[in-house]
Amino acid sequence: MSQSRDNADTTFAEAFEASLNFKTPEQGELLRGTIVSISGDDAYISYGGPSEAVMSAAELEGLDVGDTIEATVVKAGSEIRISRKMLKGKASLDQLRQTYEARLPVEGKVTGRNKGGFEVTVAGLRAFCPLSQIALGKIENPDAFVNQTYEFRVTELSDDGRRIVVSRAALMKEEAAARAEEARKTIYPGAELSGRVKTLTPFGAFVDLGGIDGLLHVSEMSRRRVVDPKEVVSVGQEVHVKVIKVENDGKRISLSMKDFENDPWADVAERYAPGTPFTGKIVRSTDFGFFIEVEPGLDGLVHVSQLPLGVKPNDASVGIGQSVSGWVREVDASKRRLSLSLREVAINDPWESVGQKYPTGKVIEAIIDHLGAPGVFVQIEPGLVGLVPNSEITEGGSLKPGDKIVVRVMSVDSNRKRISLSHDAAKAAAEREEYSKFMDDQRGVEGESAMALAFRRAMERK
Repeated sequence: MSQSRDNADTTFAEAFEASLNFKTPEQGELLRGTIVSISGDDAYISYGGPSEAVMSAAELEGLDVGDTIEATVVKAGSEIRISRKMLKGKASLDQLRQTYEARLPVEGKVTGRNKGGFEVTVAGLRAFCPLSQIALGKIENPDAFVNQTYEFRVTELSDDGRRIVVSRAALMKEEAAARAEEARKTIYPGAELSGRVKTLTPFGAFVDLGGIDGLLHVSEMSRRRVVDPKEVVSVGQEVHVKVIKVENDGKRISLSMKDFENDPWADVAERYAPGTPFTGKIVRSTDFGFFIEVEPGLDGLVHVSQLPLGVKPNDASVGIGQSVSGWVREVDASKRRLSLSLREVAINDPWESVGQKYPTGKVIEAIIDHLGAPGVFVQIEPGLVGLVPNSEITEGGSLKPGDKIVVRVMSVDSNRKRISLSHDAAKAAAEREEYSKFMDDQRGVEGESAMALAFRRAMERK
């Protein structure tokens, strides 16, 4: 019992003697200690004094209880407050060197501009910051930095302190890298993120996702056709995007905005059944036809064979940007294909009853579809095209697509879907009809028809 009391007395005496010899840290002094606890916004550091020093928990930057830390005294007295940020005007050259060697940030004020950069006051000492190191990216207005206070990294320090070079960009890069590392954890295919448009290019926009840039290609901005990215986004605009691809170890990120819009192909078969009329704008042309934007995100193809009768592919009426009207021919939602026509299409198969509707010998009016080697192809009705062989049309050289022509049905083969027509036979039939009408008119004038005349002569022979 007596031995325990003696040990306690000795420990107390040693502590008391140490407290008498303890020198209270002064403002600007660099302290080294151990993090003993973190409570709310404050962290408590044991440095060998009678009480712990206090530091903002925000400055720990990943450190935790038990870790060793170095910081500068920013407030002395009954409470010792320390900071890893250098207190302006309170550090000596030796302390600045310690900060430099520990790679700690230091506060400085930009006091003026000179050739190639800025004059910066750091801890009461004169330093130089190159123009390229005052910020990241292109410096549009250097004068805007003068009289501003920032945090810097000391990148060069001579032994005598006459040459001090600092960089703000170095700290900004480190901060950006830290943010990027955190952001990278949230970037994966399918992730929906918010970002800010950083730059625009002819092919899209680069979006800052928090220190990491992703490409929003112009084709992924909207389901409608976008020619210029400026039609949809602008620099500085906050956008909601979806990650669709991550490549090259996360260095290449592809984004999309159109996934947040309704897909017009989802119910296209119900809304655009064959025969449905449409109105749209020509957005692209190819050797085989024209692509029509029927609605935002929904393009259909008009083959050159489906242009209006008489219209050629190079006609101004089918130029890019022109508004056109027509009918739907076919739709395949699974393949996202929409076949269109600028000439009326048949809703039902016209070949089913073609023999009864157009019997041999019937004279009809048709429209010339196109001219070919075997003769003239004519449209009898939507979906029903027949051939007038060269041998059956004497004046074929003067005809052109879109012209109306009278033809006579010569033969019908519904199985092979072929109708043979004759323009000359139709002309001959028309001439005979006109002649018969003329003769009937003449006999009407004479007051006796041919039949009446024959009957009368037969009666006279009796």
